Amino acid sequence: MKYDWTQKVVLITGASSGIGRALASELGKRGARLGLTARRAEELLKVAEEVERAGGEALALPADVRDPEAMKVAAGRVRERWGRIDVLVANAGMSSTTAGTSLNPGEVGDVISINVLGVVNSVAAVLPAMLERGGGHLVAISSLASYRGMPKSGAYSASKAAVSTFFESLRVDLSKSGVVVTVIHPGFIRTPMTANRKKKLPFLLEVDDAARRIIRAVERRARTYAFPWQLASLVRVIKHIPGRLYDRLAAKSNFRE
Repeated sequence: MKYDWTQKVVLITGASSGIGRALASELGKRGARLGLTARRAEELLKVAEEVERAGGEALALPADVRDPEAMKVAAGRVRERWGRIDVLVANAGMSSTTAGTSLNPGEVGDVISINVLGVVNSVAAVLPAMLERGGGHLVAISSLASYRGMPKSGAYSASKAAVSTFFESLRVDLSKSGVVVTVIHPGFIRTPMTANRKKKLPFLLEVDDAARRIIRAVERRARTYAFPWQLASLVRVIKHIPGRLYDRLAAKSNFRE
């Protein structure tokens, strides 16, 4: 069944910048009705205004994904306005340089609470109504960094691995429910998260290009989608090499600097 975005209501978390903002802009152009959440209310309102200037419909809903009640309220407001939520894009996340030599438990906790519990809270806010309707689409933005523990990225890699496996379990559990489950594994995207890196990032993509690729994966109801293919292929190979060899290679490939 072809996706007709003019008939879709989409809730996007982390919509004030980066991939979330690019997805909102592109889906707005395609006629989707958008519920947009993020912590930064002022930036979120700007995104909603951009969508509406382009001819779309958007509802700005400032909320913190770490707060399950706030997410339920946000999802409820979307349903009050448009009657349902067809697609959740659980995109909200934060990056972190987490080196074992200078471990900061508080920072690790922030990454896990936003990147993992934020996804759980977002799903919990929309899934009961989807199950009642017998349809819907859950989309999580994970990362190629989930495949193995990347240098100085312990918290980020762990959080994205958790998101990927959580969504894999959801996919199995919901296989007969009518709810589609998709997990996206992007590589390096030009966003505020990757700004100011001194080291050249391999196969770096522009955020608008990334958004269009993600939308195509959603449209074909992919179980998983990893991109760009060059980096995704390399990471898949690295996933299966012996630990001793991986340790040597990874020690020379720090993209956090």
